[in-house]
Amino acid sequence: MNMSGDGDMASVMGFSGFGKKARTFDLDAIFEQTRRTAIERSQHILGKVFASLLDRSDFSCRKQESDNSSDSSSDSDSDSELIGPSVPPQLTAQEDDDDELVGPPLPPGYTGSTAEDDDEEEDVQDEDDDNPVKKIPDTHEITLQHGTKTVSALGLDPSGARLVTGGYDYDVRFWDFAGMDQALQAFRSLQPCECHQIKSLQYSITGDVILVVSGNAQAKVLDRDGFNVMECVKGDQYIVDMANTKGHTAMLNGGCWHPKIKEEFMTCSNDGTVRTWDLNSEKKHKSVFKPRSLQGKKVTPTCCTYSRDGKLIAAGCQDGTIQIWDRNLSVHTKFHCRQAHAPGSDTSCLTFSYDGMTLASRGGDDTLKTWDIRSFKKPLNVATQLTTYFPMTDCCFSPDDKLLVTGTSVKKDEGNGKLVFFDRASFQRVYEIEVTNASVVRCLWHPKLNQIMVGTGNGLAKVYYDPVRSHRGAKLCVVKSKRKEKQAETLTQDYIITPHALPMFREARQRSTRKQLEKDRLDPKKSHKPEPPVSGPGRGGRVAAHGGTLSSFIVKNIALDKTDDSNPREAILRHAKDASENPYWVAPAYKHFDWKAETLVEPHLIHV
Repeated sequence: MNMSGDGDMASVMGFSGFGKKARTFDLDAIFEQTRRTAIERSQHILGKVFASLLDRSDFSCRKQESDNSSDSSSDSDSDSELIGPSVPPQLTAQEDDDDELVGPPLPPGYTGSTAEDDDEEEDVQDEDDDNPVKKIPDTHEITLQHGTKTVSALGLDPSGARLVTGGYDYDVRFWDFAGMDQALQAFRSLQPCECHQIKSLQYSITGDVILVVSGNAQAKVLDRDGFNVMECVKGDQYIVDMANTKGHTAMLNGGCWHPKIKEEFMTCSNDGTVRTWDLNSEKKHKSVFKPRSLQGKKVTPTCCTYSRDGKLIAAGCQDGTIQIWDRNLSVHTKFHCRQAHAPGSDTSCLTFSYDGMTLASRGGDDTLKTWDIRSFKKPLNVATQLTTYFPMTDCCFSPDDKLLVTGTSVKKDEGNGKLVFFDRASFQRVYEIEVTNASVVRCLWHPKLNQIMVGTGNGLAKVYYDPVRSHRGAKLCVVKSKRKEKQAETLTQDYIITPHALPMFREARQRSTRKQLEKDRLDPKKSHKPEPPVSGPGRGGRVAAHGGTLSSFIVKNIALDKTDDSNPREAILRHAKDASENPYWVAPAYKHFDWKAETLVEPHLIHV
């Protein structure tokens, strides 16, 4: 029965072998056999290598002995082996000085570079590398026209491929260095926050989303193409404790992404709070930090930032203080400086150095200060007379952490805005760049591109670069010529007949226009056919033209045309003959008129 059943199964399924016992494998035995084979092969290869090394060492020893014996014999009879004319003395001296020269001899009058000169050039190059001012990429520049108002926000993605600018004109413009040519036009412009000024723009650490902070209470997150990804929720402004609201209740002042966690970002607002958010939960904030004054009162944070490792949160406040919290402990501050800047001035920027040890603050009191957070009582260095008129004037460190950069503000037609460079160690003003005849608001030094982006008060975004020291970025678009404008051409599309195409791909066959006009005439929408009169009681807000009720009669006759199209002069003169023959209205009234007194005398008072 089983055999016949297997045969039937084989005929149906197309293969046989049913009922046989499956083969078993011992994995441990297989691994052990493989290990032994590998050991044997490696021992065999090592034996060959050792044998070849021994043969080479024996050969080198024999060769050295033979060379020594030949040298001793050649020294005794060296003069006899010289063939040809005698060697010039200058060449013999040169051979004695340097036996390793390869190639033809140098001419007698040659005064080129020697090894000592090369060493001196290398020393000069090393000195240039040690001087951070020589590394500033300012030999070339390009200008991007954002608009006519202040460029108040700049953002570059981590790879340096795209730049995003925002301004007081509510616009956010996207610039692609690889896609631009010498025309330097933005590929997209939008207004994500309607009629609110843009205050901050920053790409996340992955570069796939952008944080947009504007003058309203809700921050937005856009993707690389400008489409909305997330909008923070607005809090309840009638709740006293800001920790119990889901979001900000007043205008935002700044924001930034977490340097390590790609879904977390932070914002600060005029409601007196600093809030962290998660990109995946837009209904409520993640945590709340509340800056407090010495008396425990609420103060307004004007700027905020993360430390380089993301463990600390720093905020500059309107009372001149700088307060730093542990990211996981939002109650008490970890570091606190009470008199960092002048009270009442808006601290416009806080930024940490790349090594994480130094904090730089740009104050509204026209100063730039650096701090060591381990001894936070006094600043390390102070620079004064740095005029600023904008609440978002920022500062940044150079990629090698040796320079600190900030911008200065000027009034209209009173000079040029400058980009000022300070040495981080000595805090001396080592370099300046005159940007334009307007204030320098934003500055950004990208570490990968080694290019400096500047936002100005007259709507310009400038990019400074060095063709040798910089990479990609502006170098990609300046080498491309402008595209020729395509003239509008009217192309007539030929009608292609495809008789065997499927119905869904078959184009409509062209018919005569007379039939199409007849169809359009029957269509009430295309022919604009007037509505017929209403019959019956009326519908759709329209009253019937006639009816048995008084209201319908009034409606029917109220709009009748009662105007007389006849000549008014003829209508008056028609009664002139009757008025002269039988004066009834006008003539009898003036029979008893006293022309001297210009009064009308009553008829019963007249005495004849």
